Amino acid sequence: MTNNHSNHPPVWDMVDAKKKDFFQLSDRVWETPETCYMETQSAAAHRQMLEAQGFRVTENVAGIPTALIGESGEGGPIIAFLGEYDALAGLSQKAGETRHDPLVAGANGHGCGHNLLGSASLLAATAVKDWLQQTGKPGRVRYYGCPAEEGGAAKAFMVRAGAFENVDIAISWHPSNFAGVQRETSLANCRIDFEFTGRSAHAAAVPELGRSALDAVELMSVGVNYMREHMPSECRIHNAILDAGGISPNVVQAYAKVRYVVRSPDLAGLLTLIERVKKVADGAALMTETSVRSTILAGVSNLIVNTPLMDTMQGIWESLGPPTYDDSDIAFAESIRATLTPEDIAASWNQERLEQRDIPLADFILPPHNEVRQMGGSTDVGDVSWVVPTVQAYGPTLAVGTQLHTWQVVAQGQSPLAHKGMAATAKVMAATGLAALQSPELREAAWADLKRRHKGQIYQSPIPEGAEPPIAAMSSK
Repeated sequence: MTNNHSNHPPVWDMVDAKKKDFFQLSDRVWETPETCYMETQSAAAHRQMLEAQGFRVTENVAGIPTALIGESGEGGPIIAFLGEYDALAGLSQKAGETRHDPLVAGANGHGCGHNLLGSASLLAATAVKDWLQQTGKPGRVRYYGCPAEEGGAAKAFMVRAGAFENVDIAISWHPSNFAGVQRETSLANCRIDFEFTGRSAHAAAVPELGRSALDAVELMSVGVNYMREHMPSECRIHNAILDAGGISPNVVQAYAKVRYVVRSPDLAGLLTLIERVKKVADGAALMTETSVRSTILAGVSNLIVNTPLMDTMQGIWESLGPPTYDDSDIAFAESIRATLTPEDIAASWNQERLEQRDIPLADFILPPHNEVRQMGGSTDVGDVSWVVPTVQAYGPTLAVGTQLHTWQVVAQGQSPLAHKGMAATAKVMAATGLAALQSPELREAAWADLKRRHKGQIYQSPIPEGAEPPIAAMSSK
């Protein structure tokens, strides 16, 4: 594809003018990988950059210490850029290495590229801010620093707290093998802890006096497994035992705790499935004569796509074209691909339903597709998309075939090829935001499309009233 940058949006030059500072921000966040609500250093780095760029900063959004908002401009429409900066546990890896070599064994790592995600979104927001200041046009740009996307649902808590009530358009992105527009919906998701309490006893002398909480956990697993035959095939349920009741087999376990993740293609289906899982837990408690308590830690809604915004972003991507890579980028990408299986590489193409090509880096823009597809994962961007027209880009920051949540993503996180993909995506997001600022018709069409996709449903947060962000639960791990 040949790039045609004549008459390009002015925000592209503004991205280029400051991109090196934001590469440094991304690298800094990569070096301090922090997980779910614990992103103290990462949030501080974003706050410092917001202040340096002249944004007005609000901290402790929705009562979350690592959530923040930066705003600039006056009057007019409000364009929001969503950033993330949380890492994943157990994915420590040295940058630039083409073999698995952790920096610290068992430590955290940016295996989903959120160091790039937050930095590029803030770069795009800064470019729009600079344009507003240069032109004196009315309008406001906001950067939302959002922690805990990986399992913590921070955006859902922020939506529930009203942080997005007056936003006109929301824009985000995700690191990917390819450049393009995300046109897939996500699964609604809820994390629930089930705590069973029984009675301890000597497992050999007086087993009849014991009531095993671990038995209840195991019976609940059996019940949920039988339930799988009788739920929609697109739904997903997984679990992890957090506390098996101790290490002494000759003591009947009086306490056990299991965490379930329940997923459904839509919010209504999720709420129904949650109640069925709770009934299985109640049944397990009844069979074992134990008691059970459930606590919803986090929940996210399914993602709602927006056709007018997707089409606008598609046109901008096609005008910009993919990044231009040099020989060293290609050589590094080939070295990463040598660590991947043929199945890894095929999966990247299959996910986009494209014919596989033997290329190390994407040299094209993903074509639009007519049908709305379902991706397997979940994201708290979904809750934003229920209350604000939302669009997301895919940014080409990875060698083709790289799968997310792997050490290979971490290894590429500070590379020049990742920086090039990050800058290109920031240009696309900034230009999309500028288009929305300048076009009342686009904003109106986006809101009409969101209303149509609601199909009469009213947004209902998957997080119950009274539930708070599980900051203490995460900090105690």
